[in-house]
Amino acid sequence: MPTTRPSPARKTALLKTTPLKAASRKTTASKSAARPAAKVAKAGQAAPTQVPAVKKRSAAAAPAASATPKATDHPTKSARPQKVEKVEKPKKPKLVRDSYTIPKAEYQAMEALKQRATALGQPPKKSEILRAGIMALAGLSDAALLAALAAVPAIKTGRPKG
Repeated sequence: MPTTRPSPARKTALLKTTPLKAASRKTTASKSAARPAAKVAKAGQAAPTQVPAVKKRSAAAAPAASATPKATDHPTKSARPQKVEKVEKPKKPKLVRDSYTIPKAEYQAMEALKQRATALGQPPKKSEILRAGIMALAGLSDAALLAALAAVPAIKTGRPKG
């Protein structure tokens, strides 16, 4: 059965709970002291190059002129570019989803209107046919609207059985 290595957190917990022998402490300390500070290059590899330390500029070495703000450092309000006005897009109308019950004869009439418009070169959706009918009814006079509504038979609302 292969042995699994404990996680680093588990190792730390084990080290804290079990006391180390004095001999093991000395060996780890002597190993770390014997290691050189720089990495030793392996055979066949180039030795690591040392990067020269970069000197930090002190505050006294900075020129005194940059400490005081110049007139060109902060543009005035007149020098700032003017904001371009955004073109307002027309808001999309909110859509409402609804369901309805329709007699089969009127549904077939809607399908016939759909085929008729397709033959004329503009295939509509059912919702477009309904919306066109609503717009046509909205354009009628009051008497014509009442006559059109009287021609529509009343049906029982709700889902049909069967």
